[in-house]
Amino acid sequence: MRGTRRRLASLVAGTALVAGAVLVWPGSAAVAAPTRFEAESSPATCSGTIDSNWAGFSGGGFCNGTNATGAFAQFTVNASAAGTATLGVRFANGTTTARPAGLVVNGATVQTPSFEGTGAWSTWVTKTLTASVNAGSNTIRLNPTTANGLPNVDFLDFEVAGSPPPPPPPPGFPTPTGQVNVNGTISVPASGLDGGLRRYCCIGDGSQEESQDPMFDLASGATLANVIIGAPAGDGVHCNGPCTLRNVWWEDVGEDAATFRGSGDPQFLVDGGGARQASDKIFQHNGPGTVTIQNFQANNFGTFYRSCGNCSTQNQRDVVIRNVTLTRPGSRIAGININFGDTARFSGITIINDASRAMVICQKYIGNNTGAEPTQAGSGADGTNCFYSASDLTYR
Repeated sequence: MRGTRRRLASLVAGTALVAGAVLVWPGSAAVAAPTRFEAESSPATCSGTIDSNWAGFSGGGFCNGTNATGAFAQFTVNASAAGTATLGVRFANGTTTARPAGLVVNGATVQTPSFEGTGAWSTWVTKTLTASVNAGSNTIRLNPTTANGLPNVDFLDFEVAGSPPPPPPPPGFPTPTGQVNVNGTISVPASGLDGGLRRYCCIGDGSQEESQDPMFDLASGATLANVIIGAPAGDGVHCNGPCTLRNVWWEDVGEDAATFRGSGDPQFLVDGGGARQASDKIFQHNGPGTVTIQNFQANNFGTFYRSCGNCSTQNQRDVVIRNVTLTRPGSRIAGININFGDTARFSGITIINDASRAMVICQKYIGNNTGAEPTQAGSGADGTNCFYSASDLTYR
């Protein structure tokens, strides 16, 4: 079980590389629904700026086009089959002057809709258009025909009849409110991201390869909330400083669910959510500081939390695990390095399907900074590095 991680050759910076789909699973009968493409995110292109100064937008912002003829917003979409597509353009126009634009599909202007005033820049409406599309990749461009440019464009909903819905969530997990199709690492700024319980999918190959990109890369101080991470999940979530993961769910952990880095004495909080199918680790702690994991559930994992055993830079690391429910198969809850002064504190731990008490609560290691595999140094509560008592554990 290696704790090292090769640094990514590059991380996508700035705007998240993501396109989304809002889909609904009504009971047991799944039906097709529009695919949502946010104007601020690849594969969309905005000839202007990505802004967030007017309330009510979806996603991380909106396209504020340059006030000029031809200052476009363009979306690259995929159709499962050729046919007539329904296009829902959500926009806001805070002026009293309509802003017409050519609807350009695969290079040909098919109509010129007018985007009328909506009364305020924070008042968003959706204009529904139709156009013929090809099977496979298509470009859809809104090309303004006057010097006023476009209205502010929030997203494009795209639908061709017969598109299949994504798979349902695993049992016990929340039902996604929609789907966001991820084609690269999503950079989350310090202001955070609330996914509205949409499923973000997919990145990586589902293996334990340590060079995989993360799905989310969080700036110091960021909060990632209400997100369901589908499979393959790549290297999950990277926190580059103090962060909060609130109500985040991993349907199938790839390399790790989350990795915690930083400098000084950062505080990391995982509050709510769950993870499953982690053949190695769920939470990997590579930097200093304290990770608190609470109100969480996990099943079918190797190690729930691991303080890096062989990182090139080592620190004391602390973990607090409380009010969690862990279902076997699962080998150990926490792995810490006692020679670096790590501590692990446990309370309110519920363990399911472990009649033989085989799950190790606190595994101790002798860590190193050479990259070698760390050696085990016993397990169990000791009042120095591992803190818990029998009353902190419930077996069911």
